[in-house]
Amino acid sequence: MPTYNFAHFLPEAIESVLGQTFTDFEFLIIDDRSQDNSAAIIQRYAARDERIRFSVNDRNLGMVKNWNTCLEQAGGVYIKYLFGDDKLATRESLAKMVSVLDTDPSVALVASARNVIDDRSEIRSVRAECRFAGKSKGVTIIQDCLFEQRNKIGEPSVVLFRKELAQRGFNAAYQQLVDLELWFAILEQGDFYFINEPLCSFREHSGQQTKKNLSRGLGIDEAYLLLKDYAEKPYIRMSRFERAYMNYVPAYSVWKLFSKHRKLSRKEALGRIREQYGYDKKTFYAFFPAFKVYKLYRELKRKSEIRR
Repeated sequence: MPTYNFAHFLPEAIESVLGQTFTDFEFLIIDDRSQDNSAAIIQRYAARDERIRFSVNDRNLGMVKNWNTCLEQAGGVYIKYLFGDDKLATRESLAKMVSVLDTDPSVALVASARNVIDDRSEIRSVRAECRFAGKSKGVTIIQDCLFEQRNKIGEPSVVLFRKELAQRGFNAAYQQLVDLELWFAILEQGDFYFINEPLCSFREHSGQQTKKNLSRGLGIDEAYLLLKDYAEKPYIRMSRFERAYMNYVPAYSVWKLFSKHRKLSRKEALGRIREQYGYDKKTFYAFFPAFKVYKLYRELKRKSEIRR
């Protein structure tokens, strides 16, 4: 549990772990020099339960470095992150996820559906980006995520993975999609398993780092970086048009900052599209109709598969 300034949510998060029916774990909590009373809260729990190993960083490392510090110091064969503002949704969450890795050595990473909760821990929705429960080829999931420009696996709090497959840690070149990039690296080495049951609760609130990153547009830039890092891998199977579509998506996301959100002017959007993604004004506009038609086709196909 890497945490920073989540004192208000920590008791609920910690108790959701300590109340699990599966008990064979170490509970590593590293506080990144929080400015609230997080340390005092965690210390009280650590004094009561010997499975908790707690430390405070000498200095604030920032999100990605603290995640990697947790990974480096963890002694377990499997790694399960749980952020200080999230919680496990059931008492059987760990048992059900661990059982998958214990029984099938080919599975590198397991994820579940999740409850989306608010500041008061009320469930607002249940989210499951992956449409099919059970096992899938890891590289197939990578391709699906790249093509649809979506994280169909889940946030760190909703996955469990084998530590030996994640030795290189999170890539510090990323901030917003840093978790998805590591999931890709792990899934290059094994299969993916999805449990279509909300085993974790992911909290959405104004103070979380992902919302801050999105407001700075990091998701768009990093989606393009992820494409550059993985789209040319030999296991990616796509037609030339599909690749063109996939590469156009980040540019279109910038365009929406003007057309939908009014965060950029038309001139600023087209300038950024040209400088970062290589589309001049004429080329960008020329591909736009084909992109919209194919995007609609993909959405209708996805809805049809869900109904089936």
